[in-house]
Amino acid sequence: MFDSLSAKLQKITSSMRGKSRVTEADIKDMMREIRMALLEADVNYQVTKDFVKQMQEKCLNADIEGSFTPGQQIVKIVHESLTELLGESDAKIAANSSGFTVVILYGLQGAGKTTTAVKLASILKKDGKKPMVASVDVHRPAAAEQLKVLADSLSIPCYINPENPDAVAITKEAIDKAKYMLCNYLIIDTAGRTVVDEEMMDEIKAINEVSNPDEKLLVVDAMIGQEAVNVAKAFEDSIGMDGFIMTKLDGDARGGAALSIRQMTGKPIKYICTGEKLDKIEVFHPGRMADRILGMGDVMTLIEKASASIDEEEAQKSVEKMLSNKYDLNDLLSQFEQMRKMGSMKDILGMLPGVSGKVTDEQLDDSEKVINKNMAIIRSMTQRERKNPSILNASRRKRIAAGSGTTVPEVNQLIKQYEQSAKLMKQMSKGGLKMPKGFPGGKLGGFGGFGKKGFF
Repeated sequence: MFDSLSAKLQKITSSMRGKSRVTEADIKDMMREIRMALLEADVNYQVTKDFVKQMQEKCLNADIEGSFTPGQQIVKIVHESLTELLGESDAKIAANSSGFTVVILYGLQGAGKTTTAVKLASILKKDGKKPMVASVDVHRPAAAEQLKVLADSLSIPCYINPENPDAVAITKEAIDKAKYMLCNYLIIDTAGRTVVDEEMMDEIKAINEVSNPDEKLLVVDAMIGQEAVNVAKAFEDSIGMDGFIMTKLDGDARGGAALSIRQMTGKPIKYICTGEKLDKIEVFHPGRMADRILGMGDVMTLIEKASASIDEEEAQKSVEKMLSNKYDLNDLLSQFEQMRKMGSMKDILGMLPGVSGKVTDEQLDDSEKVINKNMAIIRSMTQRERKNPSILNASRRKRIAAGSGTTVPEVNQLIKQYEQSAKLMKQMSKGGLKMPKGFPGGKLGGFGGFGKKGFF
């Protein structure tokens, strides 16, 4: 979502970073460019004006720290200011001391409340909690059914009552059910409307009165731009909010809503959703987001994603097979699959420091295609062929290419790279690290690198 803004800010800060002397004119020029970049990203005008003014004052009055050049000090101030704009520190979800916490999700129709309710429950479940989700949407019965289907897919308790037209009564029933099942979190999905209206707010206020929520979160669609700020202010003025969940951050939105909403309402963004799948939700870390926008990477989130996605036992088996010279194409397929669980190449590389902006979208798209093709090729093989690639003669390769929708040269390329990696693993198991002849140096495990045609 921040691609355009990120590219502009990285260009601005890169030109400043190497300067051994920074004049007042340099700072004013940089501020003008940052102002234009923020406005083009659909950041609220008043937020942009105040942000740039404060940052300019900090830059003009900065004391240069011993380990920094003047240029580096200015970039440091930009980073700190951006982090402050996004919220300074992480905002954790509330927890009731009684052991039973009620979280209510509000938002306009289409913002993704129903899916977000299950995503949030999945995070709590992974954290050792026992959540229940409930729908009190009496205007769209399909929304309640959707919630039930999604919750069942993750074995999360769900309460719906499509036959009852009273949202307040359903709320009471859901609370009783959650307590009876000894759940410690109840996440309530409320009805949405296409616009904020009096009827909607009256219903929400009645639900609030009987549920006494510990956490009131507004689900905001990042794709609606500045209108998201207006929606947030309407809810804040009417019922008071504790924070936000931003959805659709994987879309084409320019990022203005995420950068404006905290400043305009004073309430934090607590979670962000980066895709439609139920695992595409993460805690919002302002500092990490500032790192990503300025191209400094986000290694902590990458580590967390790897820890959550990679099967430790499977990874250990692969290492043991590599070291014992038993590495085969099943292991390679497993590695591709685990990489897939972490997200797209764009997601992964965007979290690596110094990579953002240096790899084109075309290269990333090519990389995705190559990974998909290689997975299809291996899946088109028999188990015997995967375990013993040396039996892959011309006729077998032709059959595999036809079965995977690829070409024989693409099959040959994968086998060649596998054989080179197998050679390297064999040398490593014997204590030597000499690269095999023709091995593509500087590439990730024999299966990475960026050339004219992308990854691999």
